[in-house]
Amino acid sequence: MAMKHVSRFTVSASWKLMLIDMQIEPSSVLALARLPADLFNRDNASLSPAEYFRLWQGIELAAGERELPLLLAESLSAEAFDAPIFAALCSDDLNTAVSRLSRYKPLIGPMTLTIEQDDANTTLTLDCYGNAAPIPASLGMSEAVFFTQLARLGTRQPLQPVSVCLPVLPDNLTAYTGYFGCQPTLGAQVSIAFSAADASRPFLTANRSMWSFFEDKLNRQLADLDSNASTVARVRAVLMEALPGGEAGIETVASALAISKRTLQRKLTAEDSSFQAVLGEVRAELADHYLEQTRMSLGEIAFMLGFQEANSFIRAYSAWKGISPGHYRDQLH
Repeated sequence: MAMKHVSRFTVSASWKLMLIDMQIEPSSVLALARLPADLFNRDNASLSPAEYFRLWQGIELAAGERELPLLLAESLSAEAFDAPIFAALCSDDLNTAVSRLSRYKPLIGPMTLTIEQDDANTTLTLDCYGNAAPIPASLGMSEAVFFTQLARLGTRQPLQPVSVCLPVLPDNLTAYTGYFGCQPTLGAQVSIAFSAADASRPFLTANRSMWSFFEDKLNRQLADLDSNASTVARVRAVLMEALPGGEAGIETVASALAISKRTLQRKLTAEDSSFQAVLGEVRAELADHYLEQTRMSLGEIAFMLGFQEANSFIRAYSAWKGISPGHYRDQLH
């Protein structure tokens, strides 16, 4: 099922509860993620896709040497679930639960969930958007752990996935083999497969009246996502996804938002902004990320930001920051 990409994600109180249960200090996470110290205490707090991934990186750093995904498995409970996940637990079986999660994934974070079912298996594949770098390793493994734990919580049986594939394997592979009951293997994307029999095994937590209560609320939240987002935020979200492919034109963004170029310009002007201003902000943010977190050449970074040549990128970066990108990178070491 195709899903929309959205620009903001609500931060619920369950994040703070989950971190405390894992014995991870929430304030340390926010400091490491370079996010506001009061984030978990604010009503209607939200994150951009880039901030969402920084939050996960902060959790990973705060966990230290401990295996973050396995900490998640130990502390995962219905009380810590967001509404979409709790609603999934009310499903008749895992097949129904993941179908619902695929639909409501935009309410949880900047990831897509693709489901393939055949006579043998139900296979779930995850990907992220709005992030220049690959999905953080701990987040990919945590997603695989989550779906396994969801199946076990729902059925009250120690179900084991048929396969778990990850772009990066953990150092402590034995611990995860013990948890899943199968050895994780390398794959291009994060994916996890359950046997058809296990995926259709009845959930003891099924509750159709509770699901009816949640469904209307979740559908309203899903419908409100784009209408509540500013045009600037929506343009940023599209550019975050399009720029790494070398696309930086206003026509590309207008097409992705299903509006005309003139309408897009008018909406941005109404918000005291412009396409070039938003493009510059996103390019500057991604440029810092590439310079800090990768070893890509300036020519490669220029392409990833939609510039025709490296010199154009160097001039633009110097105008943004008052320092050349090469000099900025040298200062990091």
